[in-house]
Amino acid sequence: MGVNSNRVEHVACLETTVTISSAEVGVMPPPMQIHKVCLPPKLTTLQKLKHRLTEIFFPDDPLYRCKDQTWFKKLIICLQFFFPIFQWGSEYNVSLLKSDVIAGLTIASLAIPQGISYAKLANLPPIVGLYSSFVPPLIYSILGSSRHLAVGPVSIASLVMGSMLSEAVSPTEDQILYLRLAFTATFFAGLFQASLGLLRLGFIIDFLSKATLVGFMAGAAVIVSLQQLKGLLGIAHFTSKMQIIPVVSSVISTKDEWSWQTIVMGFGFLFFLLTARHISNRNPKLFWVSAAAPLTSVILSTLIVFLLKSKVHGIPIIGHLPKGLNPPSLNMLYLSGPHLAVAIKTGIVTGILSLTEGIAVGRTFAALKNYQVDGNKEMMAIGVMNIAGTCSSCYVTTGSFSRSAVSYNAGAQTAVSNIVMASAVLVTLLFLMPLFYYTPNVILAAIIITAVIGLIDYQAALKLWKVDKLDFMACFCSFFGVLFISVPLGLAIAVAVSVFKILLHVTRPNTLILGNIRGTHIYQNLSRYREASRIPSFLILAVESPIYFANSTYLQERILRWVREEEEWVKENNGSALKCVILDMTAVTAIDTSGIDTLCEIKKMLEKRSLKLVLANPVGSVTEKLDQSEITESFGPHGIYLSVGEAVAHTSSLWRAQP
Repeated sequence: MGVNSNRVEHVACLETTVTISSAEVGVMPPPMQIHKVCLPPKLTTLQKLKHRLTEIFFPDDPLYRCKDQTWFKKLIICLQFFFPIFQWGSEYNVSLLKSDVIAGLTIASLAIPQGISYAKLANLPPIVGLYSSFVPPLIYSILGSSRHLAVGPVSIASLVMGSMLSEAVSPTEDQILYLRLAFTATFFAGLFQASLGLLRLGFIIDFLSKATLVGFMAGAAVIVSLQQLKGLLGIAHFTSKMQIIPVVSSVISTKDEWSWQTIVMGFGFLFFLLTARHISNRNPKLFWVSAAAPLTSVILSTLIVFLLKSKVHGIPIIGHLPKGLNPPSLNMLYLSGPHLAVAIKTGIVTGILSLTEGIAVGRTFAALKNYQVDGNKEMMAIGVMNIAGTCSSCYVTTGSFSRSAVSYNAGAQTAVSNIVMASAVLVTLLFLMPLFYYTPNVILAAIIITAVIGLIDYQAALKLWKVDKLDFMACFCSFFGVLFISVPLGLAIAVAVSVFKILLHVTRPNTLILGNIRGTHIYQNLSRYREASRIPSFLILAVESPIYFANSTYLQERILRWVREEEEWVKENNGSALKCVILDMTAVTAIDTSGIDTLCEIKKMLEKRSLKLVLANPVGSVTEKLDQSEITESFGPHGIYLSVGEAVAHTSSLWRAQP
């Protein structure tokens, strides 16, 4: 036994060292082979750093297609990588164009009224919403990797921008400064998004968990809907605050301003829009019903107001909208002054939200069509289109779920559908703007309410409660934080809860006591598997996390508590005296110096109790650090094993071999 002992080897090793028969252990099926624990191949510090950075920033190996290619082929591949239009453009044909034209025109019928409505939601001139539906889709069609993402203004980013900027500057009293701040926030949003994509730091947006977004979007939808009561009821003097109590109070206190003409028209068209949405949800083949409903509502309401303008005076209208292409706006950037910090903060918050929404929507429809969307390329595409939008009088844009769903159902095949949509918006900007003069504001409120109602996903909230209470708590905090505090603070609270959940898992990892399933080499949680049983004289523990400075003290206390409880259980049940503690390190993916010191302390404390500590199945990086710290010498030749089964079998055979 001593010659063939199990110890850490510095070379590649596959041979077995000891064979233990089932008779020696009693619970093991024959034969049990004891293997050596090997260190990973030796790498220099630079090699390790390169490997680690590659895994962090390039997990998808984006340039793998360039291997073993000529320089010209590599150039083509790089062009296709950075400009996806070159990838699908070479295979484009008339059949695809037909599908994209139909989808693009269908999206445009939804994008035009939504663009005007969302600009009003951001407290911007309605024409800015149309500008934002023209330039960004063209940029995205060249740089974006999603075939179905329909780009333009979205409700959440519009709401956040409107609420954050209006806290610093009044959009009615200082319109020019407010517009400058909106363009500046868009610039910083695009710069932030493009930087994340270029530096491949997309994991930052993962801190906005789905639970956080479910609560945030639901709270924002409620606030947006209540804010639109101003338009639905015809109220002239309404609060600019975005909390539920001031909004409800403002609705009640201004009931003398309610206009019955506006109420009848507003709720009539709201019912029409919701009915159209319900029809499309029940039968996806009738997607065109909900897609055409907003533009139909705009046309009908405009005709009604135009024909009855001499009789109806209480319905506010949009008024004059300038014709022509997007005017340049680079000279309007606000890059110095007391409000710059607000613009930067607004840009970062709206940038993160729009990125999260755009990438999530793109990946959703990519999964349905079995193709892949590159998250980092999407960040760069969305960022560049927002930077370009800043120079052409646009505000923050991203992929819209409602328009993308219409695009998908309408049969869009490539990003050309965005080009067709932008072309339709261009025609509108050049020739059709006077037709919107008599469009009532109430119809914009009805369109916004219809769009944001879909953001309230109560089924997702119920699933969170059923599956993960901490996720539900993040959702709950996000929802009520947005309703009662403010939009940015509500989001911050939810992110804080999500980060707290991560810290809780890191600092308080799960530990289990394992037992053997008889007749097998399998060891599982005793409390989970009834057929698992304790091995006499052994306490087998599993740690399900890395061992870091943040959790090392907790793990030391918890392991010693497991030992104390096991000794008490043995005493109460007249079992065999505890001799060995096996630590299953299968799930310990990493360890630092504090963790190594903790293992040494635990080993010393157990030795004082005449107990032996054995490690089972440490992963390569952990084994390497244990060897470099020379802790493997203290464990001796029989202290580290390849599996729990081998540790139990070999340790038992050593005990039997003793006189």
